[in-house]
Amino acid sequence: MRIKQAIQQSIEVKEKILQDEAFLLMIDEVANTCVTALKRGNQVLFCGNGGSAADAQHLAAEFSGRYYFDREPLNAEALHVNTSYLTAVANDYSFNEVFSRLVQAKGRKGDVLFGLTTSGNSENVVRAMETARSLGMVTVAMTGESGGKARPLADFLFNVPSADTPRIQEAHILIGHIICELVESRFFSDSK
Repeated sequence: MRIKQAIQQSIEVKEKILQDEAFLLMIDEVANTCVTALKRGNQVLFCGNGGSAADAQHLAAEFSGRYYFDREPLNAEALHVNTSYLTAVANDYSFNEVFSRLVQAKGRKGDVLFGLTTSGNSENVVRAMETARSLGMVTVAMTGESGGKARPLADFLFNVPSADTPRIQEAHILIGHIICELVESRFFSDSK
């Protein structure tokens, strides 16, 4: 039955992550990096296309809205939410430039950029990461198993052990949710 097969495949990907101690430690380290950035007055930015754009927007909302409890908002934003900007830059320059131009405009040294791309090769995400690195931002790539072109641009690489887009995206949201939980807990417990 296809339903059971899809669920089993999702479980298997997550079990591989669960058994990878370095991967789990990196989740913890990225959460700490975000807390440090936010405490210094920096921001956390997200970018991605399609389902990854939805995940980027979802995770930004968990930071700037709330996750488990009522608290002050955290400075986070998905770079694709201004459709006037997105369509103007795509039209006047190239869709490959939509995220990098906004990173150039908004990004500052010490900010954190999450680039979500299942292939690791989405040109607009790759260019955003290049721009972020040139500004001294911390780069986090959330990709599939190869890491693609994003691999060498990532300070932290979450290369989910799969080549199947839906399974990769399911793992991305799991990883992102854990980071949101840790950031919220640590940021606000430290500030009490």
